[in-house]
Amino acid sequence: MEFKIDHQSSLPLHKQVEALLRELIEAPEYQNGQYLPKEVDLSAHLKISRNTLRQAINTLVTEGLLIRKKGVGTQVEKKKIFSAAGNWLSFSEEMRVLGIEIQNFELQIYRHEVSAEVAAFFGIKPATKVMRLERLRGKKDLPFVYFISEFNPAIAISASENFNRPLYEILEMDYAVVAYTSKEEISAASADAFIASKLEIKQGEPILIRKRYVYDINNNPVEYNVGCYRADSFTYTIESKRNL
Repeated sequence: MEFKIDHQSSLPLHKQVEALLRELIEAPEYQNGQYLPKEVDLSAHLKISRNTLRQAINTLVTEGLLIRKKGVGTQVEKKKIFSAAGNWLSFSEEMRVLGIEIQNFELQIYRHEVSAEVAAFFGIKPATKVMRLERLRGKKDLPFVYFISEFNPAIAISASENFNRPLYEILEMDYAVVAYTSKEEISAASADAFIASKLEIKQGEPILIRKRYVYDINNNPVEYNVGCYRADSFTYTIESKRNL
């Protein structure tokens, strides 16, 4: 981009700088929380005072687009993934709607003895072995969620499936199972050593746990899913209306 301002324009300098910064933070190199160039360098490049630059920066800080860190600099706020209650979509579908290309960084599927909680959900005996799918997923340069899915043994899902396909497409097209209802629980937690290593964060940092219970059209349990999200990459929105 052409990073300069028009000193002869009637538009105030801080407004011109604000517009430039908005373009700058949308550039690919600033998408993962990078720091802006130093204020002294930016103001010198644009031939403006640091007060003018700070006025523009403060506007974007107020809007939540930038973060000031004392003694460090000004950081671009990382883009967060938004999901809404009542909007029943698979993770792949959610990301496609948002225009985000998702990739699997890791993928493994194996038979696993279920916990008492999962056994109760599926209506089977504890320690019964079911198929367990684990995937580390995210944008091309940032893994931000670790998923663990366990499937009702009645479905007999195969480990040879191509799990790079959307999961609920596999269930519907290959097994005639339609994921119809999702009941979710959202909670905060601290990352243990395993999840921290996967999400590239420090042990003990906050994460968001999204637990999903999925049923078919006949209310039969299909999937028990737990997603561990980086806290700086996911926002869950709820819209409610009063009964008047």
